[in-house]
Amino acid sequence: MTAATDPLLQPYRLKHLTLRNRLMSTAHEPAYAEDGLPGERYRLYHAEKAKGGIALTMTAGSAVVSPDSPEAFGNLHAYRDEIVPRLRDLADACHAHGAAVMMQVTHLGRRTGWNKAHWLPVLAPSPIREPAHRAFPKEAEDWDLARIIADYAAAAQRLQAGGLDGMELEAYGHLMDGFWSPATNRRTDEWGGSLDNRLRFTWRVLDAIRAAVGPDFIVGIRMVADEDWDRGLSRADGVEIARRLAASGQVDFLNVIRGHIETDAALADVIPIQGMRSAPHLDFAGEVRAETRFPVLHAARIADVATARHAVAAGLVDMVGMTRAHMADPHIGRKVAAGQEDRIRPCVGATYCLDRIYEGHEALCIHNPATGREATMPHRIPPAAGAAKKVVVVGAGPAGLEAARVSAERGHDVVLFEAAPQAGGQVRLAARTRRRAELIGIVDWRLAELDRLGVVPRFNTWAEAADVLAEDPDIVVVATGGLPNTEILDQGSDLLVSTWDILSGDVKPAAEVLLFDDNGAHPGLQAAEFMAEAGSRLEVATPERFFAPEVGGLNHVPYARCFRRHGVRITINTRLTALRRAGNKLVATLGSDYDSGVEERTVDQVVAEHGTLPLDGLYFDLKEGSLNRGEVDHRALIAGRPQDVVANPAGAYRLFRIGDAVASRNIHAAVYDALRLCKDF
Repeated sequence: MTAATDPLLQPYRLKHLTLRNRLMSTAHEPAYAEDGLPGERYRLYHAEKAKGGIALTMTAGSAVVSPDSPEAFGNLHAYRDEIVPRLRDLADACHAHGAAVMMQVTHLGRRTGWNKAHWLPVLAPSPIREPAHRAFPKEAEDWDLARIIADYAAAAQRLQAGGLDGMELEAYGHLMDGFWSPATNRRTDEWGGSLDNRLRFTWRVLDAIRAAVGPDFIVGIRMVADEDWDRGLSRADGVEIARRLAASGQVDFLNVIRGHIETDAALADVIPIQGMRSAPHLDFAGEVRAETRFPVLHAARIADVATARHAVAAGLVDMVGMTRAHMADPHIGRKVAAGQEDRIRPCVGATYCLDRIYEGHEALCIHNPATGREATMPHRIPPAAGAAKKVVVVGAGPAGLEAARVSAERGHDVVLFEAAPQAGGQVRLAARTRRRAELIGIVDWRLAELDRLGVVPRFNTWAEAADVLAEDPDIVVVATGGLPNTEILDQGSDLLVSTWDILSGDVKPAAEVLLFDDNGAHPGLQAAEFMAEAGSRLEVATPERFFAPEVGGLNHVPYARCFRRHGVRITINTRLTALRRAGNKLVATLGSDYDSGVEERTVDQVVAEHGTLPLDGLYFDLKEGSLNRGEVDHRALIAGRPQDVVANPAGAYRLFRIGDAVASRNIHAAVYDALRLCKDF
């Protein structure tokens, strides 16, 4: 397929705006704002996608139009005049690379909290609480609605003044569609009851916006057209709303979604993660497009180019959103146009990005640490200016693979040792379960890149210091990872089984199992899921005050569904302290940080998850012979500058260790360690 015939690369005309292809990133909030405004980090994040060939990048998810719609997850403040020059900077940066830029705006309604910002009451059509954000909303009065309608119009003017190509209204779990849905609108006045009444707020907002910005500014709507919920907006009413909007002359496109989002479980069906259906609402978007004969945009786990291409070629959508995929690789468009589709860094569905946002952090891709760090981290690794160096990397887990890839991109001669017969380390272990199998894309992509760069990993090689030194290295990167830490009890640690033992298949799950999870991340939950599916009667005990604090809401959903299905018992505020044999059984002693009492469990097997301890023997064997004695200049590391510590002038090489060879962390930390060190080799 050529650029001239590829459906994804065909231009699309939306009103007066010609978009260079059919690829877009739908509105989402990465939580990169600075005091509610888009600064350098926000601008560079979107400009990178523009540089990478995208046609349309949609900012904010969503920018709030009123002070009584406080940010739920770092939302931009579209109600402030100070946003206008920031938007101009952002728009200019994207336009310079040939991409259009729009912004989504909203009043969050009940989908936020009252105890932040100005401490104003949360508003909703009816006083019905949203479980996810937990506020009990006030029923909006007529004067509230008049004020908010005016706020929408003023926000539209700011976006227009900021040089954006258009705007999108959010009607998907927020205030606007809260009026549409019987689940959230129980009013008996002019704002409730009939469909005409339930649409009254929408029409008044659109009228006010058009009066403010005129007929030429592009205005679209991200809308739920079927809440897929027995108490919510029906497909019939949702499609009828889409028809009316399309026929109104007030909007220029529909961005269609299906489902409801007031709980984590419901949200995960709208925005699926790994192990869940790909593009679950794409056919529905196509049905809405066919019934309205109107421009339709859509995004929901369209993670690969083949699916995106099908969406356009089959006439299901006019523009296809690959939002999480563009976080994994903002250069999708450029690579497709260059015939390098196989080099696209894959989105593996981990949804580390969204889970971080919903837990109050900024969005980060699980295996592209340059996303959101464009000011200091490169997406395209430039060649080194000086002479090529010999770089020896030990360990082919995510940290080692990234270190080898980045070093080879710099032009260095790379040797990669790996003790196992395959690359991947803990990623390969995690990918053994079917639901998380997509994680192997983190490994496979890097292996393919290493093959392209001419690096051949030396598998089945346990590298000792002599093996490393025989390569006469200039730089050594120790990425040997860690091993499970099970020496954690006052008595009986030798009787513990690790989560690695279970996930690797080295130890079979027993009939009755206690899992002690003192990590609160994926390894413990994944082992629990594996054992529950295998038929174990399982209790998961944790000393945490709430369950699995390192796993966000979307990733929590499949675990929780599994645990409910198999009757897994969850016990919080409880610490495993000792273990002893009793015949062919094990007796576990459980205590608490909150009192001195203890209780016992008699089970067949006790599994522990307490992170890893570094496998660091090689590092210490090499330390004294190195120039820097393994020392890392943290100030230089944070600032993105090269490492130039000289602690031992007689040393023959520089030495670094990364990932879990330093301390037990996660995939993103491992890959980020490698990128920010090796980009300056």
